[in-house]
Amino acid sequence: MGIAGTYDFAVATPMGEQKGTLSVVPDATGASFTGKVAGALGALSITGTVSGDTLEWTMKTPVPIPLEIECSATISGDTLSGTAKAGFMGSYPMTGTRTG
Repeated sequence: MGIAGTYDFAVATPMGEQKGTLSVVPDATGASFTGKVAGALGALSITGTVSGDTLEWTMKTPVPIPLEIECSATISGDTLSGTAKAGFMGSYPMTGTRTG
């Protein structure tokens, strides 16, 4: 099925579950992707790498405090699972489902 698509995701954080959408568009080589992460605090364009069925990307959020978030997610069928490491705040589990 591949990794391309749109996913509804949630990250379990100490401030509660953070929900959003992730869009993934692989490049022609299949080694990288572009996309967007959108949630309650806005939307960010992202670029990342692809290794098999695993995506990795880093994004910088300006609110509620500036943070660099390192994400890794594995796609299995229509399911996404991984982690979001929010700088000094630690790593949190991420889960999701393909919606498109």
